[in-house]
Amino acid sequence: MANQNENKKQKQNQNQNQKENQKQNKKDDFSLKETSPNISAGRVISGDRLPTAFDLVEKMHFLFARIVKAKNLVQPTDSDTHTSNPYVELKLGTSMGTTRCMDKTSCPEWNQVFCFAKDRFQGSVLEIVVMDKHKAADAESGDAFMGRVAFAVSDVPMRLPPDSPLAPQWYKLEDKNGVKLVDGELMVSVWMGTQADEAFPDAWHSDAAAPINGTQHIAYTSSKVYISPRLWYLRVNVIQGQDLFLRNNNNNNKNNGNSEIFIQAVLGNLALRSSPLKISPNPIWNEDLMFVAAEPFDESLLISIEHGISNKHESLGNCVVPLKDVEKRIDATPPACMWYNLQKKPKDEDENQSTFAGRLNVRISLDGGYHVLDEATHYTSDLRPSSKYLCNPGIGVLELGILSASALSPMKKENRTDAYCVAKYGPKWVRTRTIVDSLSPKWNEQYTWEVYDPCTVITIVVFDNAHLQQQGGENAEAAVDRRIGKVRIRLSTLETGRIYTHSYPLINLSAHGATKMGEIQLAVRFSSPSLLNVLQTYARPLLPRMHYRSPLSIFQVDNLRNQAAAITTLRLRRAEPPLSKEVVEYMLDVRANVWSMRRGRAQFYRIVGLLNALFFVWKKFDEIKSWKNSVWTTISYIVIVLVIVFPGVILPSTFFLLLLVGIWGYRTRPRYPSHMDMKLSHADTATSEELEEEFDPFPSKFSGDNLKKRYDRLRGISGRVLAVMGDLATQGERVQSLVSWRDPRATALFVIFCLVATIVTYLVPFRSLVFILVSYLLRPPRLRFDMPALPQNFLRRMPANSDAML
Repeated sequence: MANQNENKKQKQNQNQNQKENQKQNKKDDFSLKETSPNISAGRVISGDRLPTAFDLVEKMHFLFARIVKAKNLVQPTDSDTHTSNPYVELKLGTSMGTTRCMDKTSCPEWNQVFCFAKDRFQGSVLEIVVMDKHKAADAESGDAFMGRVAFAVSDVPMRLPPDSPLAPQWYKLEDKNGVKLVDGELMVSVWMGTQADEAFPDAWHSDAAAPINGTQHIAYTSSKVYISPRLWYLRVNVIQGQDLFLRNNNNNNKNNGNSEIFIQAVLGNLALRSSPLKISPNPIWNEDLMFVAAEPFDESLLISIEHGISNKHESLGNCVVPLKDVEKRIDATPPACMWYNLQKKPKDEDENQSTFAGRLNVRISLDGGYHVLDEATHYTSDLRPSSKYLCNPGIGVLELGILSASALSPMKKENRTDAYCVAKYGPKWVRTRTIVDSLSPKWNEQYTWEVYDPCTVITIVVFDNAHLQQQGGENAEAAVDRRIGKVRIRLSTLETGRIYTHSYPLINLSAHGATKMGEIQLAVRFSSPSLLNVLQTYARPLLPRMHYRSPLSIFQVDNLRNQAAAITTLRLRRAEPPLSKEVVEYMLDVRANVWSMRRGRAQFYRIVGLLNALFFVWKKFDEIKSWKNSVWTTISYIVIVLVIVFPGVILPSTFFLLLLVGIWGYRTRPRYPSHMDMKLSHADTATSEELEEEFDPFPSKFSGDNLKKRYDRLRGISGRVLAVMGDLATQGERVQSLVSWRDPRATALFVIFCLVATIVTYLVPFRSLVFILVSYLLRPPRLRFDMPALPQNFLRRMPANSDAML
């Protein structure tokens, strides 16, 4: 029996150890890890090697081949046609690239660059073969061989920037036996280089070519830089209308009691309306309608006066205002008032004819003194105003090295991932090349941004490229790049000049829960030539001056942010290659203000964490007041008495204590940048129902019992919030009722108390009053009572407006 009990205890201990190890592994999985990549930054470089701008990434060697053009191509002997459709195949080991096919020419021009990663190819000879593409009529015979050129990899010259590009040369084509042909030449340049080469971004890459035929998808796999449009706020201040022509027919008279007139302004695909007014030939609104407009202001603003109800109305007249003619302002000076003639096209006349329908007095301006927010306000990457004339000079440079990723989760059915990164800071977006079919891709690409404010955030996201398997058309449009994980780094948490090399966990939160999708290795450096310029930014307002002189409401800021995000998404989707809608929206965090039970719980515990210090102080004060430790109570009493006697030491002592706290905290200061915290986000404790609700689109895709259950739960939460709000309002109204004479007896007692307090505080010195109050609060337990104090009892009996609530 004893042996059995011992075995049970051992098994229990083993199970406990396993659980502890699992918890520790889970904690380590989502932690930030310091790495030591083989980068040249921070090293002493020997005299025979020049420093490069790519010092935050590991150097990767590539074999570059530029296929420029060909001439005098000879028709194959077995060809029945007199024209050829030449294209070029490049073969290096198991890697093969193909140029586009040129139709019916003997002197084609390609001007394409091919890039083979040195760590991936195993061959020793680069073979460049010119082929003749057979069309559908004779496709069964296969493509014909036209000639080739071969290069030994060991003989290829090395080129490093800032060297000029290698000049291409003409090479005689050879047959399959290596004999030079009489006719046919190919202009080629071949060299060894690194990712710092100018041809690298637009080249065809061997590590991005596994499932791709030809070069039709190079745009979707190469690295690119995008620039967000410069956005301005368009303010339309509608003042009044004059001499409006109101039609008074029988159809309108039927609904005359319910119809109204309002202003409708349309810019692009967005329409805003003013508040409705009663029908009048001279209505007065004096109301602002705010839009977001993008340079170069090639759109027009359509303003119309509508008559009717919200869902059924007709235009009384409209005017068109080109944005390029709108006044720009950079301060709070009101723009000039302009009268615009309203035109209306009669239904029974020619469409080209229009009649005068009244006038409209409007102030229209493009406000360049604001910063147009298109990101979430808590982690924005740019705070500069729209106008260039108000922008402060840069204070430093941010350098980001996107090194590699490891242990990525498969994102496709074929158990594969085609990963690429997108990074955004300010108006500059960067996209790395796509590494095809790799769960541990290596990018080693470095990018640079100019920094204007250190209190900003750079966002890096890893996506899976879904456009490579599509062959164009509707399927390509329907392809969705799935997100793998996001990293945010706040620049103000970085030490100036220090290089941070860490492996960040990639966490993807979806309706199925929070999952670690892998890790990404980054190298970050924030450098500034002048520390004084960086410190001066902490004294400046966070936002431009117009945000404080003419502030926008919270509703306006939220609405304008959605407009700005939509415009940015549309512009970047029109780039080549486009940044898809889901990529831009996830980078801008469009769903930041969507209701989430998980996020609400996390915000609540953040507030609790802030109040813990106050709770701690109150707890210690209660212990001192209760004489749990008589020594500490006596010391506290003596210190307070000394402060009362010498009040001049209060402020110096307070700041000295804060100084000691700051110096003591320097030893345990954070050494790593901030990263996504699972525990802080409460992503590890969120239930499946909460996550389904968080990722539910608008309008909801659920119905029936699921929607009813969520609605009932939201009602319960809202009920508790309302109860807390009611308690706060009741306490405030009780304080107000002390002098409101709602309870005449209580107010009379309070007035008498104020009279006595006035006399006492006038006659008794202030130090004596404080001494008496402290002595009363710190009185021994023998002199205490368990019942509430008299002021508390008196305040709780005061009336409040809750009695009048329905």
